[in-house]
Amino acid sequence: MKLLEREVAPLGMGCWPIGGPMFGGPGFGNCGTLGYANSDDAESIRTIHAALASGIRLFDTAAVYGAGHAERLLAKALKGSPDALIVTKIGIAIDEDNKLLLGEDTAPAAVLPAIEHCLSRLNRDRIDILLLHLNDLPVSTAEPIFEAMGQALDAGKIRAYGWSTDLPRSVKAVAGRKDFVAVEHAMNILLDAPLMQATVRENDLFSLIRSPLGMGLLTGKYGADSQISPTDIRAAGNTVTSYFEGGRPNPRFLKKLDSVRELLQTDGRSLVQGALGWLWAKSDRNIPVPGARTVAQIEGIAGALAFGPLPALIVSEIDALAGQGEYADEMQPR
Repeated sequence: MKLLEREVAPLGMGCWPIGGPMFGGPGFGNCGTLGYANSDDAESIRTIHAALASGIRLFDTAAVYGAGHAERLLAKALKGSPDALIVTKIGIAIDEDNKLLLGEDTAPAAVLPAIEHCLSRLNRDRIDILLLHLNDLPVSTAEPIFEAMGQALDAGKIRAYGWSTDLPRSVKAVAGRKDFVAVEHAMNILLDAPLMQATVRENDLFSLIRSPLGMGLLTGKYGADSQISPTDIRAAGNTVTSYFEGGRPNPRFLKKLDSVRELLQTDGRSLVQGALGWLWAKSDRNIPVPGARTVAQIEGIAGALAFGPLPALIVSEIDALAGQGEYADEMQPR
């Protein structure tokens, strides 16, 4: 796959899990934990190195992940790897010292300072792809932010930009902008995104697929009796955690996974590798960015590259069994 005139594998590493603790401040309704539990900085750096060794060259992060901590870890781990592509996100103010997310930061004048803070934490001169990190921001508010991103691009601070959103109508409104190249949106075998996929294809964009493994549910690691740590985002009462309810796997989704378990393991794939293969079969413009925080996790993820897309017949069978009309994009009431 060619991205920003560079050949890359159609797979990235998501860096939310390595960010460690972070919390919602007053601007987030004091909503408690928003990070993953059990991250370890030394293991995180080894994981990034293992990703590189496995052929992964794209790393998806955000200013908010660990309130800046994930970006700083990437800087350490990617020192001496200038060929790595970094995607990061802005639009939410952070208190790095106290690991707090303070709320939306949508003033156009805040864009360049936010970029400069990301560059400082990443120890880079330029960001490869900068995303707006506010899912349902009105287009009228987003447009001036993208104007400021365009000015930053002209100044050599970023190479391209896009939006992290699940709303196709928002993407359609801005997709014609020069150097708007990517949308980051949710999609997996549990929650399809056909409208967004069509929008991406029609506008010659790339899809950076977040939650391709359902926040870990599609690894098969969690059963009906599993209980997530209360310090983990998946145990919090947050709308992005519908894969888990009260810190336990959503039984509806577990049932779906069980219905397609054997199909995902076609030709010796793991569940993870099958879930990624399903995404690649859907579009050659899909770049899943599954989160990882251990070497074992990223090596298993990267093993999907050797298998590639699932066969079309298998994909059709999976869709018939697991689709059931649930969507991550705006076809699903939100």
